[in-house]
Amino acid sequence: MHGIRTAAQARAWLERQGKSVQQFAREHGVDPATTYQVLSGRKKGRRGEAHKVAVLLGMKDGIILDSPPLT
Repeated sequence: MHGIRTAAQARAWLERQGKSVQQFAREHGVDPATTYQVLSGRKKGRRGEAHKVAVLLGMKDGIILDSPPLT
């Protein structure tokens, strides 16, 4: 990836692919409402599913763990 996307850039990226937010959410197994909230800035993507959405949209640099690490 060539840098972090803004919300507007993430929306444009989805549009260039011909994907709706709903379709993106279904394809990645995330909640559509959370995806809309990350794109609107209501959720910052700091943890949990919002973090996963932000990383998948390219709005945040991070990793996505399939399961919580064992401590």
